[in-house]
Amino acid sequence: MTCRVLVETNFEGGLLVENTRNYFAQADDGSVYYFGETVDTYEDGVLTGHGGSWLVGGPSGGDPEETLTAANPSLFMPATPETADEFMPEDVTDGPRELDRIQRTGVTVRVAAGKFEGCIEVLEHDLVDDEFETKWYAPGIGVLKGKAKGESFGLVATTLSGD
Repeated sequence: MTCRVLVETNFEGGLLVENTRNYFAQADDGSVYYFGETVDTYEDGVLTGHGGSWLVGGPSGGDPEETLTAANPSLFMPATPETADEFMPEDVTDGPRELDRIQRTGVTVRVAAGKFEGCIEVLEHDLVDDEFETKWYAPGIGVLKGKAKGESFGLVATTLSGD
């Protein structure tokens, strides 16, 4: 499998607060696997850490030293998600552990980046902090929006077509 890198850049009040490089690969059956992420966190424009970073096989040249090691990739999204499917996209010893559950399929989602059909709604349960977040994903695009206690986000722009 060849990994693709998805870069997520997060701003609050116009200031960069996090830049994450996520590593994904798609299996022949269409399932998507998660090989980890490296995280750069910022405060007032200054790099402050790399908490939450983990990679299958551990860090290599250029990765943050504190990157945790995972033995195997995790299922991030089944090829044909169905309501009530559960999977653990993050299950890292001494690191992030997340249990996801498909809540709904066939959803239409509108965000600043456009209108997307055939989406799924996923409830994420952070098992370490016992927190929940709902996210909506579009085929060929990825996450469109998310909502957790006291916060939300939405996709503003994408270079992907969803085809």
